[in-house]
Amino acid sequence: MPADLAVIGLGQLGLPLAQAAVSAGISTLGYQCGDPAPLAAADLRRMLSTGFRPATNPAELGRVRTAVICAPTPRGADGALDLGQLADAARTLAAHLRPHTTVILESPVYPGTTEEFLRPLLEEGSGLRAGRDFHLAYSPSRVDPGNRDHTPANTPKVIGGLTPACTESAAAFYGRLTDKVVRARGPREAETVQLLETNYRHVNIALVNEMAVLCHDLGVDLWDVIRCAETKPFGFQAFRPGPGVGGHAVPRDLAGPRTRSLRMVELAQQVNNHMPQYVIQRAATLLNEHGKSARGARVLLLGVTYKADHADQQGSPAKEIATRLMELGAAVSYHDPLVPSWSILDRPVPRVDSLYEAAADADLTILLQQHRTYDLQGLSVKAQLLLDTRGATPTGAAHRL
Repeated sequence: MPADLAVIGLGQLGLPLAQAAVSAGISTLGYQCGDPAPLAAADLRRMLSTGFRPATNPAELGRVRTAVICAPTPRGADGALDLGQLADAARTLAAHLRPHTTVILESPVYPGTTEEFLRPLLEEGSGLRAGRDFHLAYSPSRVDPGNRDHTPANTPKVIGGLTPACTESAAAFYGRLTDKVVRARGPREAETVQLLETNYRHVNIALVNEMAVLCHDLGVDLWDVIRCAETKPFGFQAFRPGPGVGGHAVPRDLAGPRTRSLRMVELAQQVNNHMPQYVIQRAATLLNEHGKSARGARVLLLGVTYKADHADQQGSPAKEIATRLMELGAAVSYHDPLVPSWSILDRPVPRVDSLYEAAADADLTILLQQHRTYDLQGLSVKAQLLLDTRGATPTGAAHRL
């Protein structure tokens, strides 16, 4: 049975797009490449009942009007983007591509990738010409997992097509999903939008992380500083420090084949990458101030996912923090309502069941993620020593980052 849309790659980018599409009444094929994103059984049943169908035969990709490629582009060992899964997805689609199909790339890539990397693969594999026989465009993904205020329906979508006709064809598709479509001059501009948005977040987090270190040294309450500063109605957006930066939107500079790195982004990465070590330093200092050594200390970690109320652990700083604590000789345990089991250094980390009892028994409790289910007031009372890396506990109830 033909479908309107094929989403190639059902990971952190593709799955939300498929969910949004079926919610908008668009019959959708899902073709897997890379690791799938976790999906609750109830959500899958809802998608299947409203027009979603998993596809295992790549020939089905040739019977859709629009194909969106959401293949993963992780960083390789050399730090460069690995486009291998994108290439596989492109070749698979190209073998079945039909005239008049609209092909859109959403994977995070370097500027120029749509035209210089994806286009040749599609043209060589199909015998068709982009811009003449089929439409080709890029649209940066704007997925924010768990955000109930900003959904695909009310988040503007940026489109950059190879030709004006390509842009309009892609805009017509996304116009069925969102209230507003923004047209970029071309694919390179749209690709660079993704880089600017991601790096904006990381650079500003790095700034506030450095402010956290400075304010601690000065004896200044940074959280009160942020509270006051965010009342300014112009020229300021509040960011908050934390134990590190996780998630799938890792900082990506413009260091492609013919471009130079952004020094600001490189420095931001250094600052953010140092935060897990800074948490360890603060933890060791707190233990020492209370007559205890990190070696042999019982340390409880609360929240090991990268985002509050979200089960994904991609890039979570909890892994490095737990590893460093173990290397110091601490006995580490954890609690996370969304993570039933967790391993570090190929060893399972004990998961506590009775949170209050575990906090009372631990020499140090470290809040890494502020899940909604945590009663932080109660925890601050029960814990012997609490290090709050999120500024979530009541003022004076814990040692804040």
